[in-house]
Amino acid sequence: MLRFSSVFLLSLMAIVGCAQKNNDKKDNQEVVNSLLWKIEGNGLEKPSYLFGTIHMICKEDAVLSENMKKVITDCDEVYFEIDMDNLFEMLGAMSKMKMLGDTTLKDLLSDSDYLKVKNFFKDKNSLLPFSVLETYKPILASSTLTQSEMPCDGATAMEQVIMSAAKESKKKIKGLETMAQQAGFLDSIPYKYQAEELVKYIDSSTLSSGDNKMMNAMFEAYRQQDLKKLEELMVDSDAGLSSFTNILLYNRNANWVEKLKTLMTEKSLLVAVGAGHLPGEKGVINLLKKEGYTVTPVKNKLKKVKEI
Repeated sequence: MLRFSSVFLLSLMAIVGCAQKNNDKKDNQEVVNSLLWKIEGNGLEKPSYLFGTIHMICKEDAVLSENMKKVITDCDEVYFEIDMDNLFEMLGAMSKMKMLGDTTLKDLLSDSDYLKVKNFFKDKNSLLPFSVLETYKPILASSTLTQSEMPCDGATAMEQVIMSAAKESKKKIKGLETMAQQAGFLDSIPYKYQAEELVKYIDSSTLSSGDNKMMNAMFEAYRQQDLKKLEELMVDSDAGLSSFTNILLYNRNANWVEKLKTLMTEKSLLVAVGAGHLPGEKGVINLLKKEGYTVTPVKNKLKKVKEI
């Protein structure tokens, strides 16, 4: 659950990978592992690009490759899952996170489980007071704990890094969905089920022991752009939401591709969405290929500058 909820709070990862071989050879050899993909053909006058983001990562790793910078400079518009440059949209996000009908966690859990969740959030010093969090959709409430679980002092979202670069290049920023649409997806998952998954999340040995091995592994896989490994980690950690993948991933992927078919004919786009939406049989990459587009990986080699 933790990994999915980031799609809506832009604070965690929604990562499901595709099978690719690891290849770290010379620059002029075939690109295999990459988060950056080129979309062309099928009547497009100019290529568009697809990039898999991670919604929370250590600042030292939140860098853009030279090829990614060039894509931002050359494209006409940048699309995220939601319009992150729309202040009205972002300010309205808080109200969309609340459960309908004045429901609270106390209504959904036994007294003992409710107390367990309450104490856990207080012990973790979550970003918002528990009195507010307990009115949130449970799948979202857990994501406020991300900062305390990060294996580094500073963290940021890749979307923020991309948006800053896009603004510097004076690119228009838009969204494939609205916060209202995203909140609606979560409302279709029973709140009680979400609350039970929250309890399981808290009961997990990884969180109870303060062990960040899973998160560290996911960050490392993202740094290596190893989508196959990310897929494996996601399956291991988020099996609880497997019944809702159509709602959370596949239906949204299909809707985005339908929208992109029109948008890409008019302009060259950079589409930056959670990496979990890119791969797989029902992922955006494969759906675009089925529509007749040529989708190929672009070398996305990162060069981090160390401070002296």
